[in-house]
Amino acid sequence: MPPAHPFDDDKLKEECGVFGVIGVSDAANFLALGLHALQHRGQEAGGIVTHDPETGFNSVRRFGYVRDNFTDQDTMKMLPGPLGIGHVRYSTAGSKGQTAIRDVQPFFGEFSMGGAAIAHNGNITNADALRRELIERGSIFQSSSDSECIIHLMARSLQRNIPERMEDALRRVEGAFSVVAMTRTKLMGVRDPLGVRPLVLGKIGDGYALSSETCALDIIGAEFIREIEPGEMVVITDKGVESHFPFRRRKSRFCIFEHVYFSRPDSILGGRSVYETRENIGRELAKESPVEADLVCPVPDSGTPAAIGFSLESGIPYAMGIIRNQYMGRTFIEPTESIRNMGVRLKLNVNRALIKDKRIILVDDSVVRGTTSRKIKEMILDAGAKEVHFRIASPPTAWPCFYGVDTPQREKLLAATMTEEEMRQHLAVDSLKFISLDGLYRAVGEANGRDPKAPKYCDACFSGEYPVAPSDMIDKGFELKAAE
Repeated sequence: MPPAHPFDDDKLKEECGVFGVIGVSDAANFLALGLHALQHRGQEAGGIVTHDPETGFNSVRRFGYVRDNFTDQDTMKMLPGPLGIGHVRYSTAGSKGQTAIRDVQPFFGEFSMGGAAIAHNGNITNADALRRELIERGSIFQSSSDSECIIHLMARSLQRNIPERMEDALRRVEGAFSVVAMTRTKLMGVRDPLGVRPLVLGKIGDGYALSSETCALDIIGAEFIREIEPGEMVVITDKGVESHFPFRRRKSRFCIFEHVYFSRPDSILGGRSVYETRENIGRELAKESPVEADLVCPVPDSGTPAAIGFSLESGIPYAMGIIRNQYMGRTFIEPTESIRNMGVRLKLNVNRALIKDKRIILVDDSVVRGTTSRKIKEMILDAGAKEVHFRIASPPTAWPCFYGVDTPQREKLLAATMTEEEMRQHLAVDSLKFISLDGLYRAVGEANGRDPKAPKYCDACFSGEYPVAPSDMIDKGFELKAAE
């Protein structure tokens, strides 16, 4: 794949999206629509596996967007059947940026009792150790993806059927996983005991759908039934949905960054509208870090709901001071150094008539490396702004994520090496304020803020407190935060 555009390089990548349907005619068409709705969760590659009683299992995996690969009739004819699963990906484990087609999910395995396909969102934190053990015992890996470990563990299991083998395999796995899988007659969904990554269940006609987000149920006209619970496994057949809990019960630790950035604003998470949560984040920011200014402007598109909330709470007018070019793909031509140096301007342009001679509050979802923030600030000043104040709708991102998000190494995270004031000086803005961790918890409905003894969410990227020890990374020398 060509490199991501410079604008995208300063954002955390949204792990992956999974989708599955059963009991519908032409499952592949529903899968393509569902994956299209989840495209924001993975733009590198996508795959679909279906099963048809006459032709058996069928698979298509491609690089690039869903709309470019799963819309022509010839491709869709290769995917017959009433049952299927699909996956869109960024590389969170394996060969980042140089993905081979063999790394693209769903993965398929043929077992003694029949075939099974699996698609995984998350990251297995003990994948290196599992891979070494499996290879020593004779397993032959086809990909560099951690998800392939699950298929090999299933193959080695002594359980009688595929759902039981998948349970057996996932008990060996550490980290975060939301999995959709299928056999010839079953659609399965599983979340890890902490429920770090999302997975929801929907009803479509006489059939069912599993999805990373509710927005993908909307696009196919499915009714949202409920979230799959942390540690739950559902097995769906033509007889309905069976549910059980194969793992030891633990308190859930859903990824709080799903509320901040990853999920689409029109999705529902934990019974809460993502859009309303982000608006609440903006309101909390305005309460915590007020500043005198003339306009509140979002960094589009992810900063928009928080900017609206900031404006409503502060009474400072909201304005689209930055306009996003909606047709700027991630793989835009970069033929010369001079074009590359235009950087953010290829994707964002300042609304000069609004900005000139104004004090501007810029609301963005996060600061990772800070490279994009500096470029946006320069564009705003070039347009004649008097002052630039950054307000960030998440706490400082100071720690890498090992649960399915492509985070830079810790030393490349601005907040890992600088204080807030040092970051302000580095970005050369008039003020810089992040929402507090307590403020973020209040915005997602925890009135008393974060309980440090029992946090409700996984917030390791902000707090450095990892709910599952990243054993592979610790073996490679990663140092956990010292106990306070």
